[in-house]
Amino acid sequence: MDILLKSMNLLDPENNIEKKADLHIKDGVIYKIGEIDSSQFEDENIYDFEDKYCVPGLFDMHVHLREPGREDKETVVSGCNSSAAGGFTGLACMPNTTPAIDSAEVVNLILQKAKDHLVDVYPVGAVSLAREGEALAPIAELVEAGAVAFSDDGVAVKTSAILRSAMEYAGMYNAPIIEHCEDPSLDDGAMNESFVSTQLGLPGIPTVAEDIIVARDILMAEYTGERIHIAHISSKNSINLVREAKAKGIKVTAEVTPHHFTLTDDNVKSYDTNYKMNPPLRGNEDVKAAIEGLKDGTIDCIASDHAPHKIEEKEHEFIYAPNGITGLETQVGITFSELVHKGILTVKDVVYKLSVNPRKILNIPTPSIKEGEKANLTIIDDKQIWTVDLSKTKSKSKNSPFDKRLLTGKSTAVINNGQMYYNDEFKLI
Repeated sequence: MDILLKSMNLLDPENNIEKKADLHIKDGVIYKIGEIDSSQFEDENIYDFEDKYCVPGLFDMHVHLREPGREDKETVVSGCNSSAAGGFTGLACMPNTTPAIDSAEVVNLILQKAKDHLVDVYPVGAVSLAREGEALAPIAELVEAGAVAFSDDGVAVKTSAILRSAMEYAGMYNAPIIEHCEDPSLDDGAMNESFVSTQLGLPGIPTVAEDIIVARDILMAEYTGERIHIAHISSKNSINLVREAKAKGIKVTAEVTPHHFTLTDDNVKSYDTNYKMNPPLRGNEDVKAAIEGLKDGTIDCIASDHAPHKIEEKEHEFIYAPNGITGLETQVGITFSELVHKGILTVKDVVYKLSVNPRKILNIPTPSIKEGEKANLTIIDDKQIWTVDLSKTKSKSKNSPFDKRLLTGKSTAVINNGQMYYNDEFKLI
């Protein structure tokens, strides 16, 4: 099939492409770029994307698909549908499933479920068997099956010995360790330890719980010469540790979530459990540090940490409710509203944080906007003003604090694997 995308602002920073042009896509491949005569196309195959940005398909490197084990919260397919609706053509799914992603069989199950979908799925294998920190998972087997990184996400790698072994074995395949940084002896709380937690009478988790593990992991990365990636960084001190490590040439990268550069622990005053997450929402200084880290390149990418939960689970008392929020369908809007339109990042910066850098960290090729290349694209309307409506999201779960929030900037369409998601529909192209 031939389709025509009209009058877009093409932005592919890795290939120094930044121009206004039309795109002719033929059978899922970019056939021609330039000023294209639309008379050769059927009307229903012409899409007027005047002044919208066309960028390499966005990639979220921290998503919880819940399958296998908790298909009532999310499935591979529903998570992929949510990704497409949010503007993402690829994702990495985390291993805290039931059973954990600690065998080739589980990797194969996930890849089979994702087969033929518009969204590409890349499993992250567990560092240790059942994520219990006692014995190393079969790294080689998992890589051969399709795992692109390793993590015991939900908890930090239990011991320095297991972490060292994991880094050395994964390093043989140039696969990073993705670390949930939190000292388990300090994590017995429900929110950030602060004046607000004292006010609310809620047990707190101090920022030093994160800082200790970040420091340990950076030291191990320096010692082994291997790679460590800090997931959902949230502490000012942790961000400074990453900045200093990068200056020393240590192989460390980091991501931040939209909720951690947007919200603070003041939001918890409502006792709304949709503000409960791990790491918890931090203070104003931590949020400022996250924004500065994004701006100066200390923080390499933005990831949703999409963590779906059932309504009845979140409706418990704050201290007993599970951690996490959904985020795939609000991430682009929050990023543009809070970072681009406030002059903190450029659109080009966002392409790096949400498309290029996540793939580089995971050794996944970045799509190119070039003739002859497979069409893997996200179309973004940076000026679209819209209101979040959780009742209309594609995720099976609705646990987000951003419901009814007014945002500016939204994905209009995504294209990948010979498919297009546009106007709430998937179609073959």
